[in-house]
Amino acid sequence: MWDWIINALASAIAFFESFIGDWGLAIIILTVIIRLILLPLTIKQQKSMAEMQHVQPLLTELQTKYADDPQRLNEEMMKFYSEHKFNPVAGCLPMLLQMPIFFALFSVLRDHVPDGAAFYGILPSLRDSAATIFSTTGIVSAIPYIIFVILFGVLTFLPMFLQQNSNSMTKGMSAIMAVMMLFVGWSSPAGVVLFWVTSSAWAVIQQQLIFKEKSHELKEEEQKQLQAKPVEVDVVRREYKKRPTKKK
Repeated sequence: MWDWIINALASAIAFFESFIGDWGLAIIILTVIIRLILLPLTIKQQKSMAEMQHVQPLLTELQTKYADDPQRLNEEMMKFYSEHKFNPVAGCLPMLLQMPIFFALFSVLRDHVPDGAAFYGILPSLRDSAATIFSTTGIVSAIPYIIFVILFGVLTFLPMFLQQNSNSMTKGMSAIMAVMMLFVGWSSPAGVVLFWVTSSAWAVIQQQLIFKEKSHELKEEEQKQLQAKPVEVDVVRREYKKRPTKKK
């Protein structure tokens, strides 16, 4: 199965390169196709996350109310997620589905891509890492590679940072993961880094578009509910007092 994935990726990249004449762009095209395949899953997941952003005040209220009772807080949050049909783990699913491709690309670049494979001269060698370029040719030649490695880390952290419903602990874990990705990207082949940067950039743009659209829909729905709600008028009747009559 693993060999089949490697061979399929190698064949796809070679096929695209034969038409466009650039190995880096071939990897980008492959990444876009993978993101299109995952589109139904990612749209559903991101719409759910956008709804959670909208009800964030309710979640914050729960966290404040049960701050001194972690067990009760966990129970209430699970109930809250269930009522709003939100799965916190679902946000990691698109990333997990891409991980086999991410690791398979290491073998593809090592065994199936020629030494001269480049990305339009921006990355002269997709098989070499930033660490290798830095140690062999110096800092100047490594600058494009270093920029992509930085994007590699930042774009891993950015989607979670842009979510208003993520707490400080979640953002902290994402920041730690981003730092780890910097170390991974530093020693990874440039072609692997290019794949992940393209995929992550797609995810960030898609997330912002969906969040904006979903937020607009939820606000319109709230406005309609307010307009449809009957107006209640609280009328207070005054006690009737008999008027005094004049004495004759």
